Amino acid sequence: MTENIMYDQASGLRRMTQLTSTKVITITGGKGGVGKTNVTLNMAISMARQGKRVMVLDADLGLANVDVMLGLRAGRNLSHVLAGMCELEDIIIEGPYGVKIIPSASGTQNMAELTPTQHIGLIRAFSNLQYDIDFFLVDTAAGISDMVLSFARAAQDIIIVVCDEPTSITDAYALMKILSREYDIQRFKIVANMVRSYREGRDLFIKLTRVTERFLDANLELAACIPLDDNVRQAVKRQKIVVEAFPHSPAALALNSLASKAMTWPLPHHPGGHLEFFVERLLVHKPRAMEATFRE
Repeated sequence: MTENIMYDQASGLRRMTQLTSTKVITITGGKGGVGKTNVTLNMAISMARQGKRVMVLDADLGLANVDVMLGLRAGRNLSHVLAGMCELEDIIIEGPYGVKIIPSASGTQNMAELTPTQHIGLIRAFSNLQYDIDFFLVDTAAGISDMVLSFARAAQDIIIVVCDEPTSITDAYALMKILSREYDIQRFKIVANMVRSYREGRDLFIKLTRVTERFLDANLELAACIPLDDNVRQAVKRQKIVVEAFPHSPAALALNSLASKAMTWPLPHHPGGHLEFFVERLLVHKPRAMEATFRE
């Protein structure tokens, strides 16, 4: 009996060490309409075109639209998983360039009202996926709900998408305030979206930093300025992504640059001490040492 248990543990650890460590990036913004989903999908496809294995979680659990924006049809989604009707891996669909999509439900109120315990269970469920994933991108809902906060905390990097509107700036600050003061998260990547020039994006970033430097213990980095570009709207109407439909457009070039930059963000050397997606994969070297003890 003991030998069987030790063998099962060693086998599980061996499978874990064979999986790639996964970089988890949450894309959020506080306010709706700032372009979070567009940024997420363009980053995902740009990364995949550069040879990376990418998975996207549509974490707007009540108003999901990732599959619609890609012109995909999802037979089942996260609501079926949470209802016990299927496993997480059963709902994965494939998008352009092999990007794996985890679709959620749209127009389902109970999905938007999951408890914190259900959020925890969902995040932990991803640890059982036997997929090699280089980058896992989480597209959250708008606002500062428990759901948004849970998915933000479970990432290694947080991108806050803002546009040059007072409500966007106010809501982005409110989100960072909660994450900083209540959950001790201090690092945020800022994407200034739909700006008329780099200078406008830089000014927008400065507006945010002036407030955060005064009231928060937070470190902001300007990750990208995405120009206002009608090609984005045209791509959305075609259910395409702008980096694919109009690869030489100003927005596509900026989004490709953002994706390339994000691919250089380092993996942490150890877990953050709270619930995270794929946290076991960060411990890949420690299980190898433990596996040796099982053989002994």
